[in-house]
Amino acid sequence: MTRPASESWTLPWMGLGLSSNLSASDVPHPYRLLDTAPGLFDFVEYSAPIALEEARAQATLFPEMWRRRVDVPVLFHPVHLNLYGPELEPASALAELDAHAKAVGSPWVGNDVGWWHAGGQPFPGYLYVTPPFNEAGLRDCAAHALHIQAGLSVPLVVENPAVLATRGGMHALDFMAKLHARTGLPLLLDLGHLFSHQLSAGLPLRSGLDGFPLDQVVEIHLAGGVVTRRGPRSFYVDDHTQPVREELFELLAEVLPRCTRLRAVTFEGDGHPPEVALASLRRLRALVPKESRPPLEIPASREPVPALKAESRPWVLFDVGHGVTPAAEDEDPEGSRADRDFRLAVVAEQLDKDWPLTRLLLAATPADLESFTRSREYRALFDGLGKSLSHAFASWARKRVMASASDGLAAALSLEMMLPHAFLQAPPAPAPGQVALAEDVRLGSFPADLTELVFATRALRRHLTGRAWACGAMEVSGLEALAQVAARPGPGPWRFAIRRRAQGFEVVTLPPGVADGLWALGDGPLPVGEVPPAALAEGQGRGLLRRG
Repeated sequence: MTRPASESWTLPWMGLGLSSNLSASDVPHPYRLLDTAPGLFDFVEYSAPIALEEARAQATLFPEMWRRRVDVPVLFHPVHLNLYGPELEPASALAELDAHAKAVGSPWVGNDVGWWHAGGQPFPGYLYVTPPFNEAGLRDCAAHALHIQAGLSVPLVVENPAVLATRGGMHALDFMAKLHARTGLPLLLDLGHLFSHQLSAGLPLRSGLDGFPLDQVVEIHLAGGVVTRRGPRSFYVDDHTQPVREELFELLAEVLPRCTRLRAVTFEGDGHPPEVALASLRRLRALVPKESRPPLEIPASREPVPALKAESRPWVLFDVGHGVTPAAEDEDPEGSRADRDFRLAVVAEQLDKDWPLTRLLLAATPADLESFTRSREYRALFDGLGKSLSHAFASWARKRVMASASDGLAAALSLEMMLPHAFLQAPPAPAPGQVALAEDVRLGSFPADLTELVFATRALRRHLTGRAWACGAMEVSGLEALAQVAARPGPGPWRFAIRRRAQGFEVVTLPPGVADGLWALGDGPLPVGEVPPAALAEGQGRGLLRRG
């Protein structure tokens, strides 16, 4: 195992940073933003897989990050790294983590104290399981943190986790202070995560700060989120795509002078358009001015690695969060329901990328979604027996379809299973004077006509969502109409277009004449004059075609 080469770590001043998943399709694009407003922030903190080569292959902005890392330093904030859970990270993963951090020059590695993955699979949406804030949870998290630090040549910085269900009796800040005391590891204070704990526990926002070792905080995170109320309680949902709460800007201004060893402030602005991110970063730049500060030396952790006993029962918390165990049996029933509802929403969002028809037909309600998350197929994902969330849902859906003996359900499932196969080969580009399908478009044919089902799915989503805004509840009974439509597919063959999105696929229904007019393009480009004018106009208008 790797150990620090000296008795201390030297941490450089990083300043103000912007987080990124290093995807060119995400907003804000950190490097374009910096080119637009030089000096607006000083570094990029990126999330990526632990292994360097995997990150290089998956992150489309990795080459630019690598090229510019001398002028725009980086912090590596890995995903898929457990600081809680029933099993320790393997030595091979820690070796990859250390190699990655050293290669990019990340002076430390920070991560939330939570259980992120099991059986090789991340939990959907990277919604980790938060440990209970008690002595058993503290022992388990200390074992994880010291095990990881023993494999790193840079410091591990531990971050207070997001909280929906309050379990264990300790204040979140007391838990983190004790974790620091047992491990000697520096702290990352996430203000939104702190807000989540205070709301769930019914405490003032600044509760616990006076006894917290702010002088051991080397990094602060600020991000967006949503506050929701359930009866007398409020919950903060850590959704970075939302605006930053005003309370958090104010809290940041108050704690900054008290964090005497602070090295970095990171704005986690995932999903914010550049013009919105600019406004937030300008406000933060006034609090964290661009300046140079001398490096900071802190003692390196030399604590021995204790055995992991998993006395805090992480699988029990997993079962509560996924509906296997009733929330009423948990220490915090209402918080557990809030946590479960958020997890179900993320599972539904993930499934809708690949299964927008089948998911609404089979798992539109919370009860039906729970039927999936309680299933053997779902649990097998995290026992190392499953391939992906999409694959697990397909296996579960096949059983449900076979039990229902519904031709309409079977047709919807079969259609969505075939869509990815349409993109196995790239079409040739059109020559001058030719027209071809757009790069992200293919044509498909199916033995039953599901035009009405595709329409009904989108129309009902829009209608029921609009009504929910007005009445405060989702009228899931309205989905009965969807079942009726699924039961009356039209005669085939049915021709349609398929558009590949950033994630998932979209079926584009077409008038019969247009579909027939475009069909020949499935074999390759054609001269413009050989495509019927109506089909050409419709295809171009919908962005389905490209000219040479």
